[in-house]
Amino acid sequence: MSNSLPKSSGRMSISQSCSQDVIKQYSRLGLGRLLQSFLFFILFYLYLLLYVDLRLMYHGAGIITNFPVFYKGWTFFLPFLSYPGGPLEYLSAFLSQFFYYSWAGALVVTVQAWLLSICIDYLLKAANLSRIRWICFILPILLLVLYTRYAYHFATTMALLITLLIACLYIKMTLSWTTTLSCLSTFLFLSLILYCLAGGAFLLFAVICAIYELIFRSRWKMSLFILLSAAVIPYVLGLLVFRVSIVDAFCNSLPFSWKILYYEARKREVTIVYLLYLLLPLTLFVFGLLQILWRRFHFVKNRPKKKHRNKSPNLLLKMFFRYRHSPKLKWAVESLLLLVIAGSVVFFSRNENLRTRFKVDYYAYHKMWPELLTSAPHNPDNPFIAHAVNRALYHVGRLGYDMFSWPQNPDHLFLSDKKYKWMHWQIFDVFLDLGVVNMAENALTECLEGLGSRPMILQRLALINMVKGNSGSAKIYLGSLSKTLFHAEWANKYIDRLETDPGLSTDKYIQHLRSLCLDKDCPMYSLLKEKTLLQLLEKNSQNRMAFEYLMAYYMLNKNLSKFAQNLEHLHDFDYPELPTHYEEAALIYVYQTRKPLNLSRYPPSLQKRRQVEDFSRLLISYDRNKQAAYKELSKKFRNTYFFYLIFAPSGTKR
Repeated sequence: MSNSLPKSSGRMSISQSCSQDVIKQYSRLGLGRLLQSFLFFILFYLYLLLYVDLRLMYHGAGIITNFPVFYKGWTFFLPFLSYPGGPLEYLSAFLSQFFYYSWAGALVVTVQAWLLSICIDYLLKAANLSRIRWICFILPILLLVLYTRYAYHFATTMALLITLLIACLYIKMTLSWTTTLSCLSTFLFLSLILYCLAGGAFLLFAVICAIYELIFRSRWKMSLFILLSAAVIPYVLGLLVFRVSIVDAFCNSLPFSWKILYYEARKREVTIVYLLYLLLPLTLFVFGLLQILWRRFHFVKNRPKKKHRNKSPNLLLKMFFRYRHSPKLKWAVESLLLLVIAGSVVFFSRNENLRTRFKVDYYAYHKMWPELLTSAPHNPDNPFIAHAVNRALYHVGRLGYDMFSWPQNPDHLFLSDKKYKWMHWQIFDVFLDLGVVNMAENALTECLEGLGSRPMILQRLALINMVKGNSGSAKIYLGSLSKTLFHAEWANKYIDRLETDPGLSTDKYIQHLRSLCLDKDCPMYSLLKEKTLLQLLEKNSQNRMAFEYLMAYYMLNKNLSKFAQNLEHLHDFDYPELPTHYEEAALIYVYQTRKPLNLSRYPPSLQKRRQVEDFSRLLISYDRNKQAAYKELSKKFRNTYFFYLIFAPSGTKR
């Protein structure tokens, strides 16, 4: 007895030490995965914050037409309870408002991506597919592609998240249950909740559960019942209880809903959303079948191992052996590979031209002129960016000096070409700045119909009605704004002002706009000619923007005779010197017509005279062959009006 005790205790100590080593190994593995995930999502957040800048998506640039509005109060909330998927749309609308702040929007999207990753990881682990748990990072990477391309599908991805969370809950609750009845009742209970919350996204839940029951639990009857319920539940609840159409009963909240596919602007990058939805069911189905086939063909763990000959392993085998048996090296290689793949996918998904348009439109709306002019060179030929650049140049006092340093086209000043006829989002602020408030109001009303009651639109409409003295209409818009999350303070301030001072006589900006406004309406497209600009100058000779846009209009259309006629308005403004491009256009007019101009206060400089003579001499040296002289002229004169006059409309070539 005395001799056997030490042996027994020795065996126990060996088994205990082995179990402790296994526990430590798995704990290190779990800690490594946790650290890997933490590093990935920190970089995920920083990318959204510093590069994508979700404020741009909140603003929309007139491109995102399905960004939701959100108002506080029961009046806004209750209609969402009247159809399947409504609560999810309400939640998505609320969370989307945090895109207003770039840091908050990035946090919301990062948490969403992190939860999606956790759900995928749990479901793969429950299906005994732990070896492919790296798939849990594919969904966040696809989300990054969506946001890199400024495509808004937040509500649809929220529906995916809710569906995966309910699927995890179903598997967690039924993991240890063996009776089919308890699993059926649990599935039906969760299905009713999910359908009311997320509508048609319930179908994905049913498919995931059916695959799990069929392949990983070998219960084909349960799987068949789940698939049948996928047809019955939407029909009964959707059509008979909620009284919605059969299309909405089955498709609402899914990426192939008519709310997405019916509108061309909303279909952008919808293929990526399809991949997000198909990733998990396809993974479970394919790898589940492979797992079954692997077992059926006797590829088991305990098969006899082949004896290796005593040969010295080559370098590749040594490296592989070291990789397999070194957790730290394995973690480092896998983490580096993950970051390289994610970075490569995102890098090749970028659209810098689109990003520049979003940035420029955001800066134009918020009157951040230096930032606009810094961003615009990344895509200066875009008509909407060129239009915004001209407005920015005016507001920084450089339109008459620098406009031909940028690509120009006569249609870009007012987006007057027929193909821009419905681009109301880009033009309403120019109308407002000029003082053509009726045209600005018309453009905003069109935006209201196409983009919804976005706070930016309501704010401008409220402002216009206050300028026009329509306090009743203004209060309606202000009342709606007072229920928003981030514009309520501005709205409440003006509501109080209208109570104490209905005429807003102390508001300098309102009074300034009133001083510019025309007393009579003007036709919708009269601004494409110069008539309205001349009327604005007649109404207020100090309307500097009307003057500078009129002169720009004449120069862009090469109408130098009318340009020269209106130089007399220079005396109404305090220009310290004759703007550079005005000087160039005036000299060309004098050289072409041999008529003097009365510019006593602003005589053309000797340097500019020499420049126009050099330009003419160089062109003559090429026998007035524009194509032959183009290269040399562009080197010396590409930022001048001389160059534009000769080479327009191809003068935008730089």
